[in-house]
Amino acid sequence: GDLDKVVNLLLSLSGRLARVETALDSLGPHAPDEDKVALQEKQRLLAEQLEDAKELKEHVGRREEAVGAMVARYLPTEHLQDYQHFVKMKSALIAEQRELEEKIKLGQEQLRCLRESL
Repeated sequence: GDLDKVVNLLLSLSGRLARVETALDSLGPHAPDEDKVALQEKQRLLAEQLEDAKELKEHVGRREEAVGAMVARYLPTEHLQDYQHFVKMKSALIAEQRELEEKIKLGQEQLRCLRESL
């Protein structure tokens, strides 16, 4: 459960940071200074939160190793390999699911914009 939450947090923060950086890059030379400062502050805060989330992931990784060592004492080799594979794939599948959800959102937004332009 913690792994799910941390991976989702990392994906969410990195996505938000990317959007803020895109918004900063798209600001024209005549954009108000307040807008630039606000986006730069948001970028700084999101970068800090992302670093904190990476530390959380490392902590969860250490806990995962401790649990894995404990589980290894009780499971036969074939079941242990299944468990290790499950844990590795879970993060990858969470990331893939999140990516697909973002692509669906983007596609829906593009369709909405196309309908409005027609």
